[in-house]
Amino acid sequence: MNFLAHLHLSGTEPEVLVGNFMGDFVKGRIGEEYPPLIRQGLMLHRGIDGFANMHPAFIQSRQRLDQRFGLYRAVLVDLFYDHFLSVEWGRWSDVPFDEYIAGTRRVVEEYRHVLPLRLQEIVPLIFEELIPSYLEIEGIGRALGRMARRIRRDNPLGEGAGELERHYDVLREDFRRFMPDAEGFVRDFLSEGRVR
Repeated sequence: MNFLAHLHLSGTEPEVLVGNFMGDFVKGRIGEEYPPLIRQGLMLHRGIDGFANMHPAFIQSRQRLDQRFGLYRAVLVDLFYDHFLSVEWGRWSDVPFDEYIAGTRRVVEEYRHVLPLRLQEIVPLIFEELIPSYLEIEGIGRALGRMARRIRRDNPLGEGAGELERHYDVLREDFRRFMPDAEGFVRDFLSEGRVR
């Protein structure tokens, strides 16, 4: 799960950030039980995912990976892009990485009561282990290993870090083509104030 990219692309509104952060944990129709800006964040999360899946650079990144990863290639690219975002953080944000992570966690903790229970339980893991580990290829490997173990059927995710090493430079170029367009998509989305 590409937590870092979704957080970074949330903008400065805390409730939008929280909604975007919890997007992978809210399935189906987004109901009125959430405040409007949380709903906007949830819709933004889905919008970013849809945008990514159709973006030429993201598609190219998926196609670079070994076909044995099948539909998991999109999951791999998500995490690989979080790696590149963390490694190049100063290029994409004026706020130092550690300061951003700490501040973002404070926002998430303030809205913990809104988060789905399963997400509440893993907030410490996300901010203390997962996101900091994205700086290293080995950390991406550990994250993929955790994901592989959570899936009931056999899958190759645990071997995915090798694809990052194998295609590192071209994947990084794909990411650099993707990110400005993703930031533009989010600016447009938020300026239109899409809440359904």
